[in-house]
Amino acid sequence: MQPRPHPRRRHLIQAIALTATLAGGSALAQAWPSKPVSLVVPFPAGGTTDVLARALAEKLTVSLGQTVIVESKPGAGATLGADHVAKAKPDGYTLLVGAVHHTIAASVYKKLPYDFQKDLVPITTIALVPNVLVVNASTPARSVAELVALLKARPGGHTYGSNGNGTAQHLIGTQFQNLTGTELLHIPYKGSGPLATDLLGGQVTMSFDTVTPVLQHIKAGKLRALAVTTAKRSGALPDVPTLDEAGLKGFSIGTWFGVLAPAGTPKDILARLNTEMVKVILSPEFRKRMDEIGAEPIGNTADQMAQQIKAETEKFAKLVKDAKVTIE
Repeated sequence: MQPRPHPRRRHLIQAIALTATLAGGSALAQAWPSKPVSLVVPFPAGGTTDVLARALAEKLTVSLGQTVIVESKPGAGATLGADHVAKAKPDGYTLLVGAVHHTIAASVYKKLPYDFQKDLVPITTIALVPNVLVVNASTPARSVAELVALLKARPGGHTYGSNGNGTAQHLIGTQFQNLTGTELLHIPYKGSGPLATDLLGGQVTMSFDTVTPVLQHIKAGKLRALAVTTAKRSGALPDVPTLDEAGLKGFSIGTWFGVLAPAGTPKDILARLNTEMVKVILSPEFRKRMDEIGAEPIGNTADQMAQQIKAETEKFAKLVKDAKVTIE
């Protein structure tokens, strides 16, 4: 029978064992990320979500020391991509670049295969981007009042495009019609890229897209900006009035974009993602890039983003009900 270790020696052995265990656990936690991280964009390439995701991925690849790729999964008003991430393994390797569209979809769609507030957890808001009412440069209307007169002259004879059914652009268009007494045909697209192409080609009369994908065309004189939909003017288009200033009092809808992870993702990974993303978003280089595309960088906490999602889901539920917009 071997003698038992002296109490002091036994405590030392236990302390060493505990330290080794903690060190091992820490090493496991620090092992993330050990493979590429995917940012899922629920829209086609070329739109605001894609541009923001790529700008973020480029910097995160450096700060995380691991490749961050942008994966496009468009369709069904951005809900296909959200569903994909909601059902992904909660290990920090599959993330969603979500947007205001998802808070609207919660009310617009009668049934969704996921719960945006339960199946996904916020990490941080990347940026806020104003929506802008644009028409083809060949359109005679040079103001919101002139556009309304043009639309009323041919009820149902003009169209507006959006990023899809149940998106912010769709709802803004509906609100615009309700407030102006006009009648437009809604044309849903899978994203800003194909929408911009048809708008430039004259296939659609107007759109309420975010500033980012149309800014270059506005500056080139191919599209004409008549108003922005937010409460204050856009820094990228300081001479363009708000819809409120143009006579649609109280109109204020903008588009935010943020990153979310599947529910159940380890808290230490979520914390690391928030820290690294906020660091990137608030950096001078990223802010400069946002200024170029007409976006306002945010970089908030996960709790702040969660509160924003909750508040906007409730706000849009009322707007959707009033506008009577539903999708099967």
